[in-house]
Amino acid sequence: MKSKVTPFLWFDNNAEEAMNFYVSVFGDAEVVQVTRNGEAMPGEEGSVMVATFRLGDQEIMALNGGPQFKFTEAISLFIECETQEEVDHFWNALSEGGRTDQCGWLKDRFGLSWQVVPRILMELMSDDDPVKANNVAQAMLQMTKINIDELEAAHKGA
Repeated sequence: MKSKVTPFLWFDNNAEEAMNFYVSVFGDAEVVQVTRNGEAMPGEEGSVMVATFRLGDQEIMALNGGPQFKFTEAISLFIECETQEEVDHFWNALSEGGRTDQCGWLKDRFGLSWQVVPRILMELMSDDDPVKANNVAQAMLQMTKINIDELEAAHKGA
C-alpha cells in the first residue's frame, strides 16, 4: 500500500503568516492551496481555515485551530543542509524572533521547533573510529548553530 504522510500544524490564528514566512525562507517553496472561512464557518470570515504549502518536496498543512494547543519540542522539522551557507541561512531566518537551543535546534517565532543540521554531521558521527565519532559528538554538544569547520576539526582531532 502506498500512502502519503503530510505534517499538519495547528496554529492559533496566524497560519497564513507562518505559511508565507516559511515559503519566503525556502528557495523551492510555494503555497499550494488556501481554504478561507466563509460566513457559516467558525473562524473570522475571509481568514485562513486550512492551507497547504510545499517546502522542497514536502507538503505541509496549516490550520487556524485556536489557542487550545501549542507546539512543543516533542516534534520538530528537520532541515538537512549541504553547506555552512545553507545552515547559516536557515538558522538566521528561522531563529529571528524565536529561540536558539543546543545542537542545531531552534524554535521559530511561531513556536515551531526546527533542527538545522549539515548532512556531514551524521557522516562524521558515524565514523568507524569511535574516538573520531565521539570527538564530533562532543563538539556538536557545545554548539547552538552547527559549524561544519568545527565539526571537521574535531573529527581530525584538532
